[in-house]
Amino acid sequence: MQIEYISSTDLKDYLQQAMKVEGALMVMPFTNTSQAQQAAQLMASRADAPGMVLAIHDSSKVGFAAIVNAAFKVSQSPYFGYVAQDAYAGRQWLKLALEALGDKKSFLGFNDGKWAGALAGFGLARREWAKNNYAGNFFYPEYQRHYADAELTLLALQTGLYAYDGNSVLVEVDWRKDGAPADPADKALFAKRKQGRFDGRITSKPLLDLIT
Repeated sequence: MQIEYISSTDLKDYLQQAMKVEGALMVMPFTNTSQAQQAAQLMASRADAPGMVLAIHDSSKVGFAAIVNAAFKVSQSPYFGYVAQDAYAGRQWLKLALEALGDKKSFLGFNDGKWAGALAGFGLARREWAKNNYAGNFFYPEYQRHYADAELTLLALQTGLYAYDGNSVLVEVDWRKDGAPADPADKALFAKRKQGRFDGRITSKPLLDLIT
């Protein structure tokens, strides 16, 4: 697995010629360079499958979801995923994830040590599925940092396309996470979209009640 480090401002350079990656392209927006390098190197050494970690420094402060969406639009790969700078990769994390997706599933939540598969805090999608969800965006574009992954998880669960393998590990190592509140604007947006059943795409009431 390869690693590439760029700045969020460099994404403009890929608009003329799309970045092509065989296997999985994992985008890692970051603000802490040393932390991102450490996480990316471990991911690459333990993937046991082809692909690339594209670590993107958020130099222009556009936010996690916007960086992931921008990278999605200017890249080509069979699989596309997202991860943060505080990830700790388990052995064969990518190989196991691809096996769990198989031929029938389209979106996978990694074992991040927190959600036990209930939502994809870190996730991997089949690009053909992802590009049809939000008019070419990976995440719903109005989210900034939180809840975009939750909405995407619900879409996959609604259609029976969600996969989870507890042995495919990308643990979120954030010592202060449990005490940090979610972004208020993202939380309000999620609640508003839930009222509209996420553009009418989520019909299951248990799913609508799954994430608050």
